[in-house]
Amino acid sequence: MIPVFLADDEELIRVAMATMLDLDPEIEVKAHVGTGEELVALWHQHVDAAGAPAVAVIDLQLPGIDGIETAADILTVTPDAPIIIVTSHGRPGYLKRALETGIRGFLPKTTPASTLSEVIGTVHRGGRYVDPELAAEAISSGNSPLTPREADVLEYAITGASVEEIASRAHLSVGTTRNYLSSAMSKLDATNRYEAALKARSLGWI
Repeated sequence: MIPVFLADDEELIRVAMATMLDLDPEIEVKAHVGTGEELVALWHQHVDAAGAPAVAVIDLQLPGIDGIETAADILTVTPDAPIIIVTSHGRPGYLKRALETGIRGFLPKTTPASTLSEVIGTVHRGGRYVDPELAAEAISSGNSPLTPREADVLEYAITGASVEEIASRAHLSVGTTRNYLSSAMSKLDATNRYEAALKARSLGWI
């Protein structure tokens, strides 16, 4: 049995994922939580109790520390931990950051449950898997000057949302959101956040 820990702040998605994975006779979902901090705490307990890492399946967008930061914390405990990021934000910057961190799997949330089960087995055996479409997008889009968080806030800005709305959706403070928007506008030589968002979208960076 492959022990699996899940982290996703959307409870309905998290419970559904756990239920589907438990249908696989080779996988056992040990626990599922809503934050990265909770997952890191569980990981410490698991390593202490069992002496071997499970597979961590982590949502990219988590409140508090995000999925990649959560993975980095886990990798300080078990450097070879098999970790998969699942996301609805498959931008090139996130993929590159994930791979640099040491994450072995990177999948969109639209991935079928059967594929996720296969990827869990792959990373547990020491392999790697990146969704082919996300990999192709990362190659074709070139290097973005935007940090992942700057790309986040611009994606929300393209809908015309207020700074307060963007901050809420990105799980950031209003002040931090303003800083990210200002930095992104400067990098893209844009006069406002909407213009910056449109330019980033046209270049495939969000």
